[in-house]
Amino acid sequence: MDVLMNSFSLYVHVPFCSAKCTYCDFNSYAGQDSLMGPYADAVAREAALWSPHVAGRRVETVFFGGGTPSLLPLPEMETVVASLKANFLIEPGAEFSLEANPGTVDAAHLQGLRRLGFNRISFGVQSFHDDELRTLERIHDADEVKDAYRWTREAGFDNVNLDLIYGLQGQTFEGWQTNLETALSLGPEHLSLYALTLEEGTPLTRDVERGRKSGPDLDLQADMFEWSRERMKQDGFHHYEVSNWARDSRECRHNLVYWRNGDWLGMGPGAHSHMFDERFADAASPRRYVELVKETDAGEGLDSMHQVAMREGPDREREMSETAFLALRLREGLDISAWEARFGVDIMDVFGEPIRETQELGLIELVDGRLRLREEAVLLGDEAFMRFLAPAVSSNMI
Repeated sequence: MDVLMNSFSLYVHVPFCSAKCTYCDFNSYAGQDSLMGPYADAVAREAALWSPHVAGRRVETVFFGGGTPSLLPLPEMETVVASLKANFLIEPGAEFSLEANPGTVDAAHLQGLRRLGFNRISFGVQSFHDDELRTLERIHDADEVKDAYRWTREAGFDNVNLDLIYGLQGQTFEGWQTNLETALSLGPEHLSLYALTLEEGTPLTRDVERGRKSGPDLDLQADMFEWSRERMKQDGFHHYEVSNWARDSRECRHNLVYWRNGDWLGMGPGAHSHMFDERFADAASPRRYVELVKETDAGEGLDSMHQVAMREGPDREREMSETAFLALRLREGLDISAWEARFGVDIMDVFGEPIRETQELGLIELVDGRLRLREEAVLLGDEAFMRFLAPAVSSNMI
């Protein structure tokens, strides 16, 4: 397998949850705690299987997502982290992130995570109103968020993200303002603000389709977004991606790899990867994943990896398309000269028509050699992104 001598990122999917939230369409499972030990051993083994294929390449970021990674007990977490450090060349200053539910951590657990090398925590807060949290079927309350945040600082974390959702059923404009003000008062380095969306196959979407609940008020969500953007600017946050804000130099380095269409290797049930000019994913079922990793012997390339259940081979058209529209999610936009150097073609020969069309529609602008969404068109981003999609690229990649 040919491997370029450049950096990449690691993603570890932890599929366990205490309960499945009504709006969530991630690969996550409740009631499978008995698999945590076998799961940790399987991820450790998968890391060893991949190690020969990325020899010489350095890891800049590591991200544990889920599911609820903070549910994994420290001994199992240590098994996984030790294997990552043993099998990959992780940079000394690598960003080491973990997603956490505030209701699943205590001071000792957070101190243990810090000792293992985690240096960034992302809390799925969603709301500071207990009634809204109950509607979302979250397992924590607002007081637990504040406790978890305090313990995180006491454990030595200096890089904390809070996730919030706006446009919830029954949420007022004033209620959302209170949520954001409360988050800002805690002093995080990063905030992710997501509009409630209806994801296919989730209980929430089924309830809306059957008339049991109302869908999101898109106009109200737009007003909430516009107010939030101005409020965040006042507090010194940089709006660097459609849904993400950071203080100086605190952007999520791992997610930037995704938006810049870089290389990352995913491990764990359902984890997706973009490596070796291919996209592939592990088996989604935790139990099946564990079984398949046990069956796999070190071999040559992807063909030997039994746990890999989905593969999309090299596709130059898809790569050009994804690199373009993913970059448009970023406020920095698409660096045209870098794109042309990467693919060896003039961008106008490939995307001349969509570039001209989106400029005429007032969606994008050309600034200092970069194509980017106009500030007033951020909420209309999908209208621009879809015009850069290759025919083979599904719109659900947006």
